[in-house]
Amino acid sequence: MTSELRDRLGPFRDAAISRGIPAEDVERWLDLARPCATLSKDGDGPMVGRFGGPLLLPADAPDPYFPFVASIDLAALPADATDLSLPADGHLLLFAFPEGEGDLANMGEVVYVAAGTAVTERDKNAGPWSEVDEYQELIERFPQEELRATTNVSLPYHGAVETPEVRYSQPLPGHPHSKELARLWDDVLDDIVGKGPLQIGGYASEEAVYLDPVAAVVHGAVTAAQDGRWGGGEAVSADVGDWVLLADWDPGIDGIEGATVHWAMQREDLAAHRFDRTYTTVFWNP
Repeated sequence: MTSELRDRLGPFRDAAISRGIPAEDVERWLDLARPCATLSKDGDGPMVGRFGGPLLLPADAPDPYFPFVASIDLAALPADATDLSLPADGHLLLFAFPEGEGDLANMGEVVYVAAGTAVTERDKNAGPWSEVDEYQELIERFPQEELRATTNVSLPYHGAVETPEVRYSQPLPGHPHSKELARLWDDVLDDIVGKGPLQIGGYASEEAVYLDPVAAVVHGAVTAAQDGRWGGGEAVSADVGDWVLLADWDPGIDGIEGATVHWAMQREDLAAHRFDRTYTTVFWNP
């Protein structure tokens, strides 16, 4: 986190202290801040990719199961835009179907195409989702536009963690005012960070956030791995601290207003650039 990005949180700090939250608690909360990249057609930074466009994959790569969402040029993404262990170049391709099945099923995937790899254009409509008329109609409404990056700062949108006790949840450990601070962040963030439909890194958000959305991803991944539906038989950590948000997408599509797609992965998988180990969930409250 650069000093410039931390300085941007000055209005949040001032607002929190004015509400009677002890300064030392506010500063500990600010220590949680993460850099992130907000991607939109109106971003003030470099063009780093696009929603839609041609689907370019290595000739020996299998056809993705989920619909194509976006392509990110990692060489164009500012190096300090996130704190993720991303490759320095190449393209990150995001896939998802933005309707959840209600059981935290895996609803997307990520493909990394290394720089210099020979690619061929694929038929984006070859997947099974295109065989159902109502699904195809939704896919045809996916955004199609160039994306520019704005380097931003992110604080937790969630103020509680789940507990096994009867009370269900409690403040984040070490942050007794976390619920109030998370609500305050929601109140003031429009004045601090720019909005965009796609976010790389940072903290996950959704229409109604109370617990960390990444915790839901982890629960879905662990359950799917135990059932043999995901993970290839490899160990999957149930510790949310071992996971990181790769990307959030707010589709903004008529008919699924309020839906949010979360791509997350284990930190060790990200460090090894094993993007096939990304797990994707969809929050939607129709």
